[in-house]
Amino acid sequence: MNIFIINAGQTFAHSGGRFNETITRWTIGFAEEKGISYRVTRIDDGFDARAEVENFTWADIVVYHTPIWWFQVPNGMKRYIDEVFTAGHQNGMYKSDGRSRSNPAVNYGTGGLMQGKRYMVTTTWNAPDTAFTLPGEFFERHSVDDGVLFGFHKMNQFVGMERITGFHFHDVEKNGTEARITAYQDAYRKHLEKVIA
Repeated sequence: MNIFIINAGQTFAHSGGRFNETITRWTIGFAEEKGISYRVTRIDDGFDARAEVENFTWADIVVYHTPIWWFQVPNGMKRYIDEVFTAGHQNGMYKSDGRSRSNPAVNYGTGGLMQGKRYMVTTTWNAPDTAFTLPGEFFERHSVDDGVLFGFHKMNQFVGMERITGFHFHDVEKNGTEARITAYQDAYRKHLEKVIA
């Protein structure tokens, strides 16, 4: 098995990307323990779009680690997606949008070339999980995956990848205690055992 790990943690304003670096290390440790081949890109270090396309086509599983800023992926991650996915057009990631000129009303999103590959996303939040689950709270009971990440999941589906259940780390800025992080590490490890190993 080949796993491609993308660390979208970014140095910007008060964020240093440290927790996403920690999650990336946890994922690398898991891969090494299981004897899984892996590659890692840290977006903040820069990247070559063509080389990244090769990482995607090499991988059996793509693991994205991204913070959420202002209810979206950070600007560096968006730039990465735009450049890499564009470079992947007719280069191993997707052939077209899937439609034909004879009937352009149907089959949009079926031109991906990465069938058989899977992806997983982790997100890091200042928001507590209760902001998504309690009546009257900010996200109006919309989950991370069905709300903020809906377009992200469609992007991966567009190139043909199948979604693995992700993992969301909540309240890691205002309430990032040592005990909370340790509990998250244990829970994330169990999650990887369930969905990857």
